Amino acid sequence: MSIRVIVRLAAALLAVAGCSALDLQGSIARVDPPARLQFDLSLVRKGQLLAAMGNCFSCHTLPDGQPYAGGVPLRTHFGTIHGTNITPDPETGIGAWSQAAFARALREGVSRDGHLLYPAFPYDHFTHLTDEDIAALYAFLMTRDPVRSEPLANHLVFPLQFRPLIAAWNALYVRQGPLSRQEAQSDEWNRGAYLVESLAHCAGCHSPRDTLGGEKRDAYLAGGDAEGWHATALNRQSPSPIAWTVSALSGYLRTGLATDHAITAGPMQDVVRNLSRADAADVRAVAIYIQAQMTPPNVEREAREAASRKKAAQGSLMVVQPLTPLPVADESVLALGATVYANSCAACHDAGREFSSNTALRLPLAVAMHLSDPRNLVHIIREGIEPPDGQTGLWMPPFEGSLTDEQLTALVIWLRRQCTDAPPWTDVAGAVKQVRSNP
Repeated sequence: MSIRVIVRLAAALLAVAGCSALDLQGSIARVDPPARLQFDLSLVRKGQLLAAMGNCFSCHTLPDGQPYAGGVPLRTHFGTIHGTNITPDPETGIGAWSQAAFARALREGVSRDGHLLYPAFPYDHFTHLTDEDIAALYAFLMTRDPVRSEPLANHLVFPLQFRPLIAAWNALYVRQGPLSRQEAQSDEWNRGAYLVESLAHCAGCHSPRDTLGGEKRDAYLAGGDAEGWHATALNRQSPSPIAWTVSALSGYLRTGLATDHAITAGPMQDVVRNLSRADAADVRAVAIYIQAQMTPPNVEREAREAASRKKAAQGSLMVVQPLTPLPVADESVLALGATVYANSCAACHDAGREFSSNTALRLPLAVAMHLSDPRNLVHIIREGIEPPDGQTGLWMPPFEGSLTDEQLTALVIWLRRQCTDAPPWTDVAGAVKQVRSNP
């Protein structure tokens, strides 16, 4: 066992030993819900923009629920945790919280009454927020409509119901304090770094996690998992077949659409809906910082882009000649995949981004084809891409119910072969079954 592991285990054990003391550090006194008029409108507006950057609405609002009233289930390997009520209701929300209590929750993961919050709430990132931004977020939330709503109880694997254990997790993974400014970088780069590391908490999905659920700091933005989807790498390991520019990434983060890139799908759709309401300058700063993490492109990425553009330039995906043919035994699967594509996909995707094709992308340019496993592609084909009910947005029809598992498996195998020069995915049938069982 390495010295580093021993030190971390010792720190964790000491934290566990001090759990009771942590719980006894005391609650912060209740306050009467502050009057809306005591908050300056410009501060409330700033908080509204910051809350959009932090994706607060999506984690604390059920699809048919009242804004910020909680109840959203977050399913993790450790169980299901429900988003809390953060409206100013004094009994079931945070109406009795002072700004000091609110700041402690953000920076230390401790509730007003002193109990530890589960790190599904990303206080390990929010800990870096400035006093000014915390004040703005507090002003915004305290001027929302109060809703009396008690979220469902959390369901966690034993012994994680014992909240003081979180103190050990905090000792291992939470690094409190402000972020240092990089003087060699521009103001926009530094603003983007602050937002990505704090409020936007991008690494929460886009960095891999270890067995205890902590982010792997040595694999920053190297890709992770979110709600059964793969969150792609945002560093030099980016699997995108087309290199991102600041302009393209900024537009994508606000609209879900960028030239030569796939439209947003899965959990990223909620992120984009929120970012569309955030400050445009802040979103651009995030794009500047993220794009800088992806550069400079390496030889492998440049070759992938050239090959992808060459495939996409052909009239139809059906005529693309794969670099490495599959064994003869798989020809029946490929034939079925080609037939499914011709009947269900070609009319839009071979047309490219035309008005009549609903902006369908030529698929060699789609990042889902280039990932290390087929989950995202299977999700997209089965579930489609649809805006929330009553809202406009980019759309792709779902094929769940119209394609059998055999047809979907064959299509995914065929698409990987036609769209990329990468090795075939293994156990596509297993991935189809997994996605169907755990949508």
